[in-house]
Amino acid sequence: MPSETARRSQATPLKDAIEAFLKTFNLKSKFNETYLVAFWERMMGKAIASRTTEIYVKNRTLYLRIDSSPLRQELFMAKSKLINLINKDVGESVIDDVIFL
Repeated sequence: MPSETARRSQATPLKDAIEAFLKTFNLKSKFNETYLVAFWERMMGKAIASRTTEIYVKNRTLYLRIDSSPLRQELFMAKSKLINLINKDVGESVIDDVIFL
């Protein structure tokens, strides 16, 4: 029977175990896309999130429907900055482009 110390040394932190699971089953990119949608308000702030009526990711492209024309234009002008901000927040490259619907 293994001792308590031996069991602890064999234990894997939950975060590492989840990362390994996602990587093994090629789910990491889908997880990151879901994270992006779920945490859009935290990433962009309440003002932008409240004007976002539709958001989804498909083939590494973020699709956004913004109900404010001035805000849509402002985000369009800062598209590369927006992509960098999102990828940095997620922790890896998740999107390559943004399309405004």
